[in-house]
Amino acid sequence: QVQLAESGGGLVQAGGSLRLSCAASGSIFTINNMGWFRQAPGNQRELVATSTGGGSTNYADSVKGRFTISRDNAKKMVYLQMNSLKPEDTAVYYCLAILKRTSWGPVVDYWGQGIQVTVSS
Repeated sequence: QVQLAESGGGLVQAGGSLRLSCAASGSIFTINNMGWFRQAPGNQRELVATSTGGGSTNYADSVKGRFTISRDNAKKMVYLQMNSLKPEDTAVYYCLAILKRTSWGPVVDYWGQGIQVTVSS
C-alpha cells in the first residue's frame, strides 16, 4: 500500500505564512509528479502547484509569487511554502503523488486525506 501524509496546516492571519509537508510511504518504485491541490467549500478541487520528477514546476495564477513547491526525492516528500496568505486561500489542501509501485506496473495517482488551511482576515 501507498500512503500520503500531510502536515503543517492550521489557522493563520492574512499576510502570514504556512508550510505544508507531504510524506509518501509504502511500496514505491518511483515517483513522477507530486503536487498540491485545494478545495474550498462549494468549489471544485483545483490545482495549486505541481513538480515533475525533473524539477519543473507549475503554479496556479492565483498563487504565483506567493507559494513555492519543493521536493526531497530521497525522502519522498513534497512541500508547499505559502506566504502572503489571503482569506481566499482558505481550503482543504490535498497532496498528490503520481507514481509506480513496481518497474513493470502502471502509473497511478495517490491522494492524501487533506489538511485544512484557514486564513482569517
